[in-house]
Amino acid sequence: MALKLEVIELTTASIENSLRFYALLDVPVPTPEMGEDHVEAVLPSGLKISWDTIELMKQINPDWVDPIGHRIGLAFQCESPSAVNGKYQEVLENGFAGKSEPWDAFWGQRYAQVIDPDGNIIDLFAPLS
Repeated sequence: MALKLEVIELTTASIENSLRFYALLDVPVPTPEMGEDHVEAVLPSGLKISWDTIELMKQINPDWVDPIGHRIGLAFQCESPSAVNGKYQEVLENGFAGKSEPWDAFWGQRYAQVIDPDGNIIDLFAPLS
């Protein structure tokens, strides 16, 4: 299976304000529960868009700092947990940088992060089961 762009992730200081804005752009935004730190929506194309709070980002990555500029991350689904490992190594072998070596995340995915030529962090993932 080839890699497939699966999720566009946005980090936001306010999920409510961000959802309100994207609803104006016809994104089928969910109604979050009070205090929710992650929400997602499926676009008509099947591509997902998700919103994470700054607090959640700091929980996942304690060294995370509020970026200057954009807050968008791209995440690519791999065929299997071992494919995450293989794709991570392939990226490194082709001269690009890694951010986080593959690991089993608490939310049930094999996860790794690589860095594109512009310094954007790109996620690689696959379900653990």
